[in-house]
Amino acid sequence: MNKKIRFIHSIHFKIPMLFIFLLLVSLQLIGAYFIRQLETKMISNFDSQMSLNSGFLEKTLQPILQGSDPEKVEDAVQTILGDFTGSDILETQVVDGQGYILGINDQTLQTVVGTKSTDRDVQQVLLLGTATTYQYVNENTNNRVWKSISPIFSQDNTGTIIGALVMESNIETVYTQMNQTVSIFFNASLVAIGITIFLAVIISRGITRPISEMRRQTASIAEGDYSGKVTVYGEDELGQLAETINDLSYKVKDAQETTESERQRLDSVLKHMTDGVVATDRRGKIIIINSRAMDLLSIAQEKAIGQSIMKVLKLGEQFTFRQLLETQDELILNIATEDQDAILRGEFSVIQRESGFISGLVCVLSDITEQEKVEEERRSFVSNVSHELRTPLTSVKSYTESLIEGAWEDRELAPEFLKVIATETDRMIRMISDLLNLSRMDQGKQELNLEFISINELVSHILDRFEMVLNSEQYRDKGYSIQRDFTQRKLWVEIDQDKFTQVIDNIMNNAIKYSPDGGTITCRLMETHNSVVISITDEGLGIPRKDINHIFDRFYRVDKARARSMGGTGLGLAISKEVVHMHGGKIWVSSVENKGSTFFISLPYIPMDEEDEWE
Repeated sequence: MNKKIRFIHSIHFKIPMLFIFLLLVSLQLIGAYFIRQLETKMISNFDSQMSLNSGFLEKTLQPILQGSDPEKVEDAVQTILGDFTGSDILETQVVDGQGYILGINDQTLQTVVGTKSTDRDVQQVLLLGTATTYQYVNENTNNRVWKSISPIFSQDNTGTIIGALVMESNIETVYTQMNQTVSIFFNASLVAIGITIFLAVIISRGITRPISEMRRQTASIAEGDYSGKVTVYGEDELGQLAETINDLSYKVKDAQETTESERQRLDSVLKHMTDGVVATDRRGKIIIINSRAMDLLSIAQEKAIGQSIMKVLKLGEQFTFRQLLETQDELILNIATEDQDAILRGEFSVIQRESGFISGLVCVLSDITEQEKVEEERRSFVSNVSHELRTPLTSVKSYTESLIEGAWEDRELAPEFLKVIATETDRMIRMISDLLNLSRMDQGKQELNLEFISINELVSHILDRFEMVLNSEQYRDKGYSIQRDFTQRKLWVEIDQDKFTQVIDNIMNNAIKYSPDGGTITCRLMETHNSVVISITDEGLGIPRKDINHIFDRFYRVDKARARSMGGTGLGLAISKEVVHMHGGKIWVSSVENKGSTFFISLPYIPMDEEDEWE
């Protein structure tokens, strides 16, 4: 925003004022010198003129004053003074050597002739023999008067003073002429000042107009408008400056367009990068952060910009910013958010100039949560498989060694040992079979043999089979019972009967394993507007809250010791989850410790009548 300049602060005002000030100073100096010299010259000329007149009278009066007859002297002096006239001469007196007035040109003052002069200056001149001149102001006329008193010496060159000549002249005319001259000089100065102001304004406009245009253009450039152009008024320095600004405008425009293009390209690259990018200044304050980094760190751009990277990445307790600049190793960052915990890999690079000055830091963030999870699952899988296989293999080896060592000859022990070996072998075969099934599901090679079946009849058939098992000699004393709560509506779904039967078997087997004696297993079948829901509820120990989210993980057991003693592999629920997902359904569990658990299976369902099936 351009700040408005007051007129008295602008160059339009300052340049004329500078010219006027310089002219006034010059006129002051010139005027003072001129008036002083004029005054001196005019007074000197006036003095010279009066000296000539006085000298002339002295020469004329010398022979007369040396006469012996006083009356004749007075008459001769009066005659000479009467004939001597001048426009500026006010009064002329002739005094003899004793100070008596011999004559005066003013007819109104003839009474003083013959009297002794009372003028002290006359007495001093007659005494000392030196001429004197001075000015005084006439009290009656208020005019300045030039008065000169000259001694008259005898003609015999003896130096005898025979009289004095007193002459008063009107010097006011000299000052009047001088004032007139000064007035002319003053008027000329005013005219010169007026002309100077006019020329200064024109010159000021000639200077300030291109400067104003250059200021407007540079302000436009600063605001991002490069379309304007400064008018070149001449080939002087200002014209060259205007051309330079125009050239600068073009170059800044090109540079800005290039910079904007590079910025947009950089923004596009940063925006579409799969990795997060965070850049800081030399103090560690974040100045750039892309969308991926904001997603990974669960932070808004407004909150991230200006924040310390140490705080955003939560590294303050492990490193200082200087240590972060010096480290060349990648860091594994555990970022906890409200939604979930993320594991990130941070690669740091220092932004350094050729001079060695460090101007910032760039951090590239990669989400390795899934990689770490897969790696952890791999390690866990290898550990679990090794453990699960080692236990039955150890048993098989131990019993086999016993048989080799002679136990086969014992008719009572040998069959028991062989039975254990067969049981453990079946357990390993089941586990390997489950692992192969899971592997095929993971690779997408497991195919479904889909067919429309009545889910009511399928579940009833499975439950009938389990009721027969519970009535067998092995479970007869347990007192288990199965309760059914089915909808009366016949529901038809498209599923793979064998694989879905395996899902129900896995859940029912778990319900029987973990149910207390006399427990009831409740199986419900219901429909919603777009799905069929099967739930199986037991009255067992239940699942702790911390284990519910992992209950469908591979090899995961809530009670590992009890599960192994019952022959479980920890893969049944994982397989059930994969099968249900292959059918487009969902499986989940709700549980209360010491009260029991309920497993839910939801399958897609499109209502249809039986007769529609045959149309």
